[in-house]
Amino acid sequence: MSLYLTRLYLTLLLKPRPADKERGDVPGWVLITLMTAGLVIVIWGLAGPALSGVFDQAISRVLGF
Repeated sequence: MSLYLTRLYLTLLLKPRPADKERGDVPGWVLITLMTAGLVIVIWGLAGPALSGVFDQAISRVLGF
């Protein structure tokens, strides 16, 4: 019985496993990351001066108290 259990254990332990199917889509994630970075750059370029003005105005109001 012991020999049988040892063989079973080794068979299950050394059995080749299929590739992990939950690895994900790496090129898709790279594309999403690059597109997000591009959107941030474009939005920052368009809204940066307006946000800077709002920030300067808020700071001047706080310092005016």
